[in-house]
Amino acid sequence: MSWSSPSTRVTRRKSQPADVDEEDLEEEHVTKIYYCSRTHSQLAQFVHEVQKSPFGKDTRLVSLGSRQNLCVNEDVRKLGSVQLINDRCVELQRSKHEKKSVVEEEKPGRRRRLEPRATCPFYSHEQLQLLRDEVLLEVKDIEQLAALGKEARACPYYGSRLAIPAAQLVVLPYQILLHAAARQAAGIRLQGQVVVIDEAHNLIDTITSIHSVEVSGSQLCQAHSQLLQYTERYGKRLKAKNLMYIKQILYVLEKFVTVLGGNVKQSPNTQSLSQAGTELKTVSDFLFQSQIDNINLFKVKRYCEKSMVSRKLFGFTERYGAVLAPSREQPKLSGFQHFLQSLQPGVTAAPAAPAEEGEDKAPRPASPLMHIEGFLAALTTANQDGRVILSRQGSLSQSSLKFLLLNPAVHFAQVVKECRAVVLAGGTMQPVSDFREQLLACAGVEAERVVEFSCGHVIPADNILPLVICSGPSNQQLEFTYQKRELPQMMDETGRILCNLCNVVPGGVVCFFPSYAYQRQVHTHWDKSGLLARLAVRKKIFQEPQRVNQVEQVLLEYSRCIQHCGQAGGMVTGALMFSVVGGKMSEGINFSDNLGRCVVMVGMPFPSIRSAELQEKMAYLDQTLPRAPGQVPPGKVLVENLCMKAVNQSIGRAIRHQKDFASIVLLDQRYARPPILAKLPAWIRDRVQVKATFGPAFAALRKFHREKSGSS
Repeated sequence: MSWSSPSTRVTRRKSQPADVDEEDLEEEHVTKIYYCSRTHSQLAQFVHEVQKSPFGKDTRLVSLGSRQNLCVNEDVRKLGSVQLINDRCVELQRSKHEKKSVVEEEKPGRRRRLEPRATCPFYSHEQLQLLRDEVLLEVKDIEQLAALGKEARACPYYGSRLAIPAAQLVVLPYQILLHAAARQAAGIRLQGQVVVIDEAHNLIDTITSIHSVEVSGSQLCQAHSQLLQYTERYGKRLKAKNLMYIKQILYVLEKFVTVLGGNVKQSPNTQSLSQAGTELKTVSDFLFQSQIDNINLFKVKRYCEKSMVSRKLFGFTERYGAVLAPSREQPKLSGFQHFLQSLQPGVTAAPAAPAEEGEDKAPRPASPLMHIEGFLAALTTANQDGRVILSRQGSLSQSSLKFLLLNPAVHFAQVVKECRAVVLAGGTMQPVSDFREQLLACAGVEAERVVEFSCGHVIPADNILPLVICSGPSNQQLEFTYQKRELPQMMDETGRILCNLCNVVPGGVVCFFPSYAYQRQVHTHWDKSGLLARLAVRKKIFQEPQRVNQVEQVLLEYSRCIQHCGQAGGMVTGALMFSVVGGKMSEGINFSDNLGRCVVMVGMPFPSIRSAELQEKMAYLDQTLPRAPGQVPPGKVLVENLCMKAVNQSIGRAIRHQKDFASIVLLDQRYARPPILAKLPAWIRDRVQVKATFGPAFAALRKFHREKSGSS
């Protein structure tokens, strides 16, 4: 591809004086590549590879990030919450532009001078232009960009965005590209450009998560109480039209609480609901049941955006104190806000663990009305493709309303329509049918435009031994269904298999369980039976922590144990890590070399079929996707694909470079079925060996590790 000249043409929208702000400038975009990944740390790795490449000095690269990562104003950063940082930043900009007009309003004879509000010292047009040139001069990652902004006394968040038009390569997190409002705010134009989405195995889930919103009963009650007191204090100053909209918001909040079975006039923590369970509704049915179908939510949403009532409400509660004491539970974020926080280095997408004593305090929550605005926006943007889940959990504070997006292609369609090319890349993309059917076909992409390319792994064929084991040492059939996996004989057989593996596998063994609950159940059973003590003779045992801030410490101790045990020459020959599929160690963690010489997958981690969200998604796919006679229903295919994507991510933790070697053990006879085997990555599928009994499998494992350990 031939890149345009670094000198890009700048045009003015109208005849403007020379001292206009950057909003009045329109710079032409050169042809560029947008490279996306999930976290800032993954993007930083890519930027470092660009820096080391022969193109590092000649490429104009820009790294984009959130305000939370790039803001250099300490007064704003200390707010903590993503939403509060964003709103405070916008307010400081508005103060800058309003400063002149406020001063000009002063007239002779006035007794009182109108003082301009505070502005951000880092938001200077001249300094931002200088920072823009520095950004384009040399390839920099997020941390280097933030450091440069501090040194130049210019905002790196806006400086990097000014550099987008002239950049050849733009590196950015998922949500900026996948969220239309974020794209527009960043100044990203996709027409005729190339988009590369790395780590695309969870692209469908990411789009769904970003555009799904959940609000709790506590947030609804707090927002109603705060807004009511705000109205009582300032109602006489409000225009009649504004007061009408605020009363409509109060009415909507009251009806939302009522539909959950609560009352806005009582504390949510003390309200016990007569009904419990989950109810799923279409958007129109939910609006009708809530008795707000006569309210124009589009106008209410527009009023919230223009009036910024949620930010005014936050300032009101900050000044006069909280109206309701916040509950001890963590405030629920919208899917987009939760995804923003998950982008922080070292944070995975796993569900947050319950708060424990001594844990760091969470950032100050924004006004609950901010989250509810996101819920209202979701209700107005998708009708047929969305559902509302009413979750009643005994008390109002634990109950919630959730908007669930069923068709992620709605939001991906604009990306594939405008771009010249879209590349979905990943190390374990199998199975790919989800991308073709749920994402691309539903987004209007013709089948002939889709090109699939898969290459083999860099490791030699004999450096990996994938085994499917159908029965254990005592000939117990291995089938970890919900009905069988809790049987004592099944857990005992799994323990015997692990004991045998630990006797022949050096270094580290990582064992994945389908859920935290099952891992705890098996661990307790082995502890009582004495099998855990037998395992500890050969391997020191570690468990994946549920708290994110403990993961790094556990991994460090696990690594040290393997290094020291290898030098000690005693009975213990390494370490055994109990992990969970979909947890904090199933993605983004490198168990390379001795850290992971064997990966064991206990059972098949199918998602809970009792989940109302999954059932509705399955029903939606069965209704919308075409199916030939005799084919497996799309809903059932979805469940299998979700399971195998999770498996593929987990077993890929061990093989991390060209000279690495490891064995992969799949404990469940269902893995031997051809449809399931076909959904393994090609570099594993082509080398897998199915063993009906344990004896031949154990012999193959012992031979493999003896040969590889001797040669290494």
